[in-house]
Amino acid sequence: PQVKAFVTQDIPLYHNLEMKHLPGADPELVLLSLRYEELERIPLSDMTREEINQLVQELGFYRKETPDTPVPEEFQFAPAKSLPILLPCHVPTADGKTPSKCDKEEHPDL
Repeated sequence: PQVKAFVTQDIPLYHNLEMKHLPGADPELVLLSLRYEELERIPLSDMTREEINQLVQELGFYRKETPDTPVPEEFQFAPAKSLPILLPCHVPTADGKTPSKCDKEEHPDL
């Protein structure tokens, strides 16, 4: 009943959160990357509605006041993390080559 209440009453308030019903499957929150690659599955069966709401907000999903409330521009891609920024070592040198050794910072997306 708790998960069903979240699905019917709360999901419409979250930006970039969709519900896909799979008959017979236990409810899970499936997190995808910007490229729609599966990042993580979180079982929801044993969680209360309040716990699920807290979880999705901690993950960075934007909650609107009403389903029709516009989403501010800075949250349009939420909860996705920033895309990797080209670090100076990725910028081609004067001869057009990119340095081969570089400490690159990973920026996981959600």
